[in-house]
Amino acid sequence: MDSELKEDIPVHEEFILCGGVETQVLKCGPWTNLLDDQSVNRPKLLIFILPGNPGFPTFYVPFAKALYSLTNRRFPVWIISHAGHAMAPKEKKILTTSEDPNAQEIKDIFGLSGQIEHKLAFLRTHVPKEMKLVLIGHSIGSYFSLQLLKRAPELPVIRSFLLFPTIERMSESPKGRIATPLLCWFRYVLYAASYLLFKPCPQKIKSLLIRMGLQVMNVENEFSLMNVLEPFCLANVAYLGGQEMMEVVKRDNEPIKEHLSKLTFYYGATDPWCPKEYYEDIKKDFPEGDIRLCEKNIPHAFILHFYQEMADMVADWLKDDLSKI
Repeated sequence: MDSELKEDIPVHEEFILCGGVETQVLKCGPWTNLLDDQSVNRPKLLIFILPGNPGFPTFYVPFAKALYSLTNRRFPVWIISHAGHAMAPKEKKILTTSEDPNAQEIKDIFGLSGQIEHKLAFLRTHVPKEMKLVLIGHSIGSYFSLQLLKRAPELPVIRSFLLFPTIERMSESPKGRIATPLLCWFRYVLYAASYLLFKPCPQKIKSLLIRMGLQVMNVENEFSLMNVLEPFCLANVAYLGGQEMMEVVKRDNEPIKEHLSKLTFYYGATDPWCPKEYYEDIKKDFPEGDIRLCEKNIPHAFILHFYQEMADMVADWLKDDLSKI
């Protein structure tokens, strides 16, 4: 399976302007433009992955490939970066598309609410209105998924998977108690440090540092990860993180009630971002919901080493829905 994933499954990288901001989209499968393809071979469904923070799509490629393969290569699997978390390399062309004529300027696009509007703008301008959607949100991507359902109920979403969902009380979680002072009180110190360290740093040194980091983590990657050490991107990662700590407090039950039959929640048993207590609380509030607790000791950052296990589960949960398409 590993060699098949590495060599046989096409993944197309694009940088587009979305809401006026450079956005990286990684597209798994042979379909690169769903709007232009009017043939009978055009897929009827898109699997759309909303990453956590940092929103670097590259880390999600093995998971996307595994899921694409497990769903018999029938449907595209796309991963979108968060606004401000990706910058196109100098040699890479940035694609422009005709924006939604009804779209308004996205305020604070790098912030929490702006990121939701950014994903909505992408779906409205790059995906046919009638195309069915499966949303897969990881971490804060789960929050974005729920808010997409709330803000755009007309989207033809048939299922939404919320993996290790940070949808409430983020600053009270074990990791949140550490992250909150760093991201909210010392954010400008982090900004200054990243600019002083990485702005004058030559690209060759950055590449070396990233390669060393990936070796230490025992992680392979197909696409450039230079954004990981780009001060502009790091500043936006920290800015979004600070807003998460301040604003993701009380769970928004409205979209959960409205769309419960479409939702699957998957909580980690020892997740420092959304502890078991959060699972127990939501399970109590929505006893009829599909709310699961991990029994496989999969960590919050499953994309690094547990992508295959997670893809196996998601594909299994999707089986009945996809059989009807």
